[in-house]
Amino acid sequence: MANRVYFGIATPQQNVTYEKLLSLWLEADREPLVDHLWIFDHFMALGENADGPCYEAWTTLAGLAARTERVHIGHLVTGNTYRHPAILARQAVTVDHISQGRLYFGIGAAWHEQEHRGFGIPFPGAGERVRRLDEACQVIRQLWTETKPSFNGRYYQLEEAHSEPKPLQKPHPPIIIAATGEQMLRVVAKHADIWASQSHTIEDFREKSARLNQRCEEIGRDPATLARLGAAWIDPTVSDFSAVRAYVEQMIEAGATHIVLNPSGKYPAGIIRLIVDEIIQPLKQASSL
Repeated sequence: MANRVYFGIATPQQNVTYEKLLSLWLEADREPLVDHLWIFDHFMALGENADGPCYEAWTTLAGLAARTERVHIGHLVTGNTYRHPAILARQAVTVDHISQGRLYFGIGAAWHEQEHRGFGIPFPGAGERVRRLDEACQVIRQLWTETKPSFNGRYYQLEEAHSEPKPLQKPHPPIIIAATGEQMLRVVAKHADIWASQSHTIEDFREKSARLNQRCEEIGRDPATLARLGAAWIDPTVSDFSAVRAYVEQMIEAGATHIVLNPSGKYPAGIIRLIVDEIIQPLKQASSL
């Protein structure tokens, strides 16, 4: 575990007030061992309390960006089908400026069929969603880096689109793509700076990472240029976090460069301090991370 590893915390903005969410982020922003913070991109809550409140992702992130100062911020991940990629590109640039260049741009093909149906958003088949994401990444990158780009794709078009300002981060914010299936891994190899694993076991993380290396090599990309993000879900009500620490350590040994700790939507008092003291700090002390 000699390479630098970046630790973060995910706080999905469901069944929580904005004031509570902001207080969590401000506390984490003051913790030097926390490198990045995340929310998700859904219009409705997930899980057991699916009828509860859920804030819109990009407006929420803009508010949090304005109040934090140090940590990198982003979504794990924004759903491509929810917005035209040209609009998404402009939203991302705005948040990159509000945050003074701290945005991680996480994106995926989207998966929540009920959410799409409920809000009247078309939900194409999996193959089309992957193809749309491939085009969207091209559109977004062009809008971030080119002057008045044009694009004539199967799903998206641009015609000398004036897109200013450009992102503060150069050449653009890091692109993070969440992927599991074979075709999605090809999109990751082609477009991503960081792969967001959705694995729940070390074996699956290793297997998907090896396949991703192959997809990179097929297109002449050095797999070492693609960072890897792994997530660990934690129960803040337990008293022993040794299993979580062991799992995270195995992910790092398997190549994870970014670790996201998710308290499963539970935000008791002191949760940020708990994650730092029980998981992040012991891992850093036990190694040269």
